[in-house]
Amino acid sequence: MEDFHKQKVSEEATTIYSKKETIDKIIEKAAPEFPINKINRIDLAILRLAVYELTEKKQPPRVIIDEAVELAKEYGGETSPQFINGALGNILL
Repeated sequence: MEDFHKQKVSEEATTIYSKKETIDKIIEKAAPEFPINKINRIDLAILRLAVYELTEKKQPPRVIIDEAVELAKEYGGETSPQFINGALGNILL
């Protein structure tokens, strides 16, 4: 089971990486005051995952955003949850 999980994560990470340019353009439009190269790496990883999930429509958008905010609370900085929520909220508008 663990090998399956690693393979699944690896496949998804590879897919996200292959779509990185498109995903980053979406992020840049959603948070124009924060250039991609200035966004905290953890926040950027969370945003990339969430944008990928939003574009693939695997779950309801609100669920994806809530999960991204929870990740930001756990792994990001003090302002990460608000930043993630705001950027992803702008994508849905």
